[in-house]
Amino acid sequence: MKNNIRKDIKTYHRNIKMTVSYDGAKYNGWQKQGNTHNTIQEKFEELLSRILEEDIEVNASGRTDASVNAFGQVINFHTHNLIEINELVKKMNQYLPKDIRVLTGEQVKERFHARLNATGKHYVYRIDNGEVANIFERKYMYRIDEKLNVDMMKKACRILEGEHDFASFCANKKMKKSTVRNVYKIVLEEKNGTINMHFYGNGFLYNMVRIMSGTIIEVGLGKRDAESIRELFEVKDRSRAGFLAPANALFLAEVFYEQQI
Repeated sequence: MKNNIRKDIKTYHRNIKMTVSYDGAKYNGWQKQGNTHNTIQEKFEELLSRILEEDIEVNASGRTDASVNAFGQVINFHTHNLIEINELVKKMNQYLPKDIRVLTGEQVKERFHARLNATGKHYVYRIDNGEVANIFERKYMYRIDEKLNVDMMKKACRILEGEHDFASFCANKKMKKSTVRNVYKIVLEEKNGTINMHFYGNGFLYNMVRIMSGTIIEVGLGKRDAESIRELFEVKDRSRAGFLAPANALFLAEVFYEQQI
């Protein structure tokens, strides 16, 4: 996989930003782990190191869990190689697994960092609540047979919006940093039995979107009152919030930088 592009100017650093997409079903999440090589980060770093003929370390906007998907994950890495970015993207898509793709690439300022410079994220949680199960998208949606009360779910979404302490919605029991986050808005769309919940916020805690989704679903099933969510901000107790919704129906849709939101 040799390339003929100059990489002899060792003092010249390039910072490359890419938007990537992946189906997380077969992977143990984004982040490299000591007990497995089956992570998306490792796929990128191994391939980039081979193409660019130097050790590459990739930063991502955030760590998606096992089976979580991405429409628009953002990564960045530094290289001495002067390969044209369009050529690099083409080479990567040629050799990456078929369930991982690079959508765009660009050179950015030296100090740009995919995670540290992110100002917000947009996640989508997808539910199949149609009369008949959607067999073609079943791997990417959470199937619920019982009819959900969409109006009550929308009420729950309104309560979850805003700046709150989301400790009850965090699966990390040893979390030492602040659990206060700002959920800018939650947009719930329902059409022909498909429910898409769009979560926009300045950042999300470990499993936060999946726990919020589970809580909203419980409201839709009549298992809890929407108003009971307000108590969760006060009690800061994970066991009081909803169930952890399945990972396969969650998508990282967009990452925002500067004033894009």
